Amino acid sequence: MALEKEIEMGVKKGRPIKARIVRKEPSTRQFSPRGRIGRPGYKVLKIEEIETIRLSDYMGLSQGEAAKLMGISQQTYSRVLKASRKALAEALINGEIIKVQGGDYKINR
Repeated sequence: MALEKEIEMGVKKGRPIKARIVRKEPSTRQFSPRGRIGRPGYKVLKIEEIETIRLSDYMGLSQGEAAKLMGISQQTYSRVLKASRKALAEALINGEIIKVQGGDYKINR
């Protein structure tokens, strides 16, 4: 009975999402393909997803090092990085716009 009431009220179960530490906020918030006629679709990448790409692929840090910098477990970091790379690949292959916005993060320079 209590569970049904929580579901009706929209109460989420499980662990709360921990804010990810982002050291550098992206200066560019949207990338658009050139040469595509019409209105292409888009993929949204969260700020923390861009941060995982920056730390692993741009800076060359190991997942363990990068996870410590972001204040999350290596398993969580790996999951976020995998989702980021998949979204980027889909956008590039399909000629979609990449929008950078939102997420659960806090800036810590």
